[in-house]
Amino acid sequence: NGAKVYIAARKESQLKEAVAELNAKGPGSADYIVANLSSKAGTDALISALDAREPAKRLHILVNNSGVSWGASFENFPEDKGWDHVMAVNVKSLFYLTSGLSTWLAKDASALDPGRVINISSTASVGPHVEGLVSADGNGTWSYSVSKAAVNHLTSILAVKLGPQKITVNAICPGIFPTKMTAFGFKNAGEKKILSRQPMGRVGRPSDLAGLALFLTSPASAHVTGAHILLDGGATLSSQGIAPQVKL
Repeated sequence: NGAKVYIAARKESQLKEAVAELNAKGPGSADYIVANLSSKAGTDALISALDAREPAKRLHILVNNSGVSWGASFENFPEDKGWDHVMAVNVKSLFYLTSGLSTWLAKDASALDPGRVINISSTASVGPHVEGLVSADGNGTWSYSVSKAAVNHLTSILAVKLGPQKITVNAICPGIFPTKMTAFGFKNAGEKKILSRQPMGRVGRPSDLAGLALFLTSPASAHVTGAHILLDGGATLSSQGIAPQVKL
């Protein structure tokens, strides 16, 4: 859609592949920055690297998409990898990146064309079940759901804080999409079983996520902030008995 995009992650080889794919599709351009966002020092380093490339310090859209998970038994869930690392990457990095880039987002922002922050949360943020299809038998993703619930609440907090600066902050809460994080679930439970729990008869596709992200960065959503949007085809509502199952 013509945007100039920077993506960041730890593994340079994967970043190179992603940038090459994006630039081949066009329009717009993509570049990458190698970064480890598990600490404030890491987020500061990413902002410094971006500053070197964008000395005007202008940013229209920030997508906080960094996320990790950890599965283990209830009795032997590790503190460092299970809790500290997950909370640092999923929650702390989001706060420090948004805080550090808020002045960039506020430049040229207006009530009709605000700066945009999109936080990628999860439907796990609103559900109490952490032992299921996407985790191994006897294991649970205890800290992941907690971290994503924190992302939702931090989204609300940041929407209030940054609203006067003409910056909107919203969260997308995806359900099951085919990703590296859900690959084990598809292999272990099988696609048929997973689809049987989806009221629309399918899991998410990249176009579902892209469409919502485009809305949240377009003039159509200039008056939308503090929203936590479930993107799961009704699976969360149906599984909790709030909405009827769709018959296909």
